[in-house]
Amino acid sequence: MPRKNPETPESPEESEALTESHSVRCRFCGQKNSVKADYKNGDAVCGKCKLPLSNAPHKKFKDLHKNDYIHPADAKALAALKAIPGVDSALKKLLAWTGESAIRVSFMASAVKVTDKQCPDLHEKLKIACTTLGVDVPDMFVQQNPMVNAFTGGVEKPIIVLHSALIERLNDEETLAVISHEVGHIHAEHVLYLTAARLMEALINVSAARLLPGSEIIKLVISMGIASALLAWARRAELSCDRAALLVTQDPHVIGRTMMKLAGGTFASKIDYELFLEQGREFKKNYDASRLDRFWADVMNSGLSHPFPIWRVAEILEWVETGQYADLMAKK
Repeated sequence: MPRKNPETPESPEESEALTESHSVRCRFCGQKNSVKADYKNGDAVCGKCKLPLSNAPHKKFKDLHKNDYIHPADAKALAALKAIPGVDSALKKLLAWTGESAIRVSFMASAVKVTDKQCPDLHEKLKIACTTLGVDVPDMFVQQNPMVNAFTGGVEKPIIVLHSALIERLNDEETLAVISHEVGHIHAEHVLYLTAARLMEALINVSAARLLPGSEIIKLVISMGIASALLAWARRAELSCDRAALLVTQDPHVIGRTMMKLAGGTFASKIDYELFLEQGREFKKNYDASRLDRFWADVMNSGLSHPFPIWRVAEILEWVETGQYADLMAKK
């Protein structure tokens, strides 16, 4: 076989073959990235979404239903809430005077809107979460806020808001988990009740609330017992959305490390991750076995918008270690 002259130009097919051997297509967003010849999975990040490159597959769900992953505590609390007569009409009246447009105007005026040009890697992570779960891409904002949090609000056109203090302490995979958690609220059809819950959290202890338009409906919601049932459900709904986040990241340790940072804050770099997971298992074991531990955990958590991070990692561990997560991934 005659040798090829080294000065002879390569054919398009040969050039493509060389390019392919030194490139990796992002499993999350599909972007093709050039890599070194000795590249190994995880050695580089995608230039578009900034997530670690790997040739492992990433599953996209075509027909995922919320009941496929809803946490039992979420389903039970929602059933208790819906059993209250007149709950839907009361909550719709509550939200009517705030107006969905007020929510949107507030963040358009005070926060940074994420687009394909503004914070493009965040926008790409949002698209990844939405295409994986099968949700239309909502608007998303980053708000300067020292509180480590994120939330989803609105009803007909929900929006996602990320607090700057949260995303500043998370890496790109953990940020994807947070965004996917919020997209999970949309997929699970939480937004009506969740927006009402966040509004009640803001108003229930504010003395000025009695002076606001709609103060009578606030009193009605509280007197009917809707407020307490609504907030109890909202905390449990977060457990379902942690599962949705896992369905997007497809790595339980991304969820675990996110919870570790929520629990340990800036001290998280000094925390032993495996011992943190064991702490979660111990918490869940005591919660399930001891009525007194369960009582105190429920009482202390009742004033918070989310379950304790240790509680959340324990629930994800149980979902994974009982095989329920693997079963869902195999079916869908």
